[in-house]
Amino acid sequence: MDLLVYTAGKKGETMKNHYAMALAVLAGIGLGAGVVQSLHAQTKPTVYMIGINDVTNPAGYKNEYLPPAQASIKAHGGVYVAAGAGTVVDGDLPKGRMVIIRWDSMDQLLAWRHSPEYEAARKIGEKYAKFNVAAVEAVKP
Repeated sequence: MDLLVYTAGKKGETMKNHYAMALAVLAGIGLGAGVVQSLHAQTKPTVYMIGINDVTNPAGYKNEYLPPAQASIKAHGGVYVAAGAGTVVDGDLPKGRMVIIRWDSMDQLLAWRHSPEYEAARKIGEKYAKFNVAAVEAVKP
């Protein structure tokens, strides 16, 4: 009986505590949802760079251009997905070496493309090949 009397006497204070707790939980849910939405908006899609290079001097391309170009790609976070002689399935594409490189974002790809390391390699490569390069964002599953 003492317990019932004590609880009944503190009813107003108990209700305030319940409202404060419920308000804190709702605020936490709202804050968490906002953070998740913000992080999701900040993620950038993976980008695939496709190069179809019309190589006019395979030895010069392989020995002078590829080593510094590949080193700069690796240093800037690019990952080779495929490389080599491609097979044209449809249409008229340049004959030559094909390459697909994965980048974390378009910003990362462009930072590499305009880096001093790659600019120097590109000047060498232009003596041995005509470069045809495009990029496309990955499709979200």
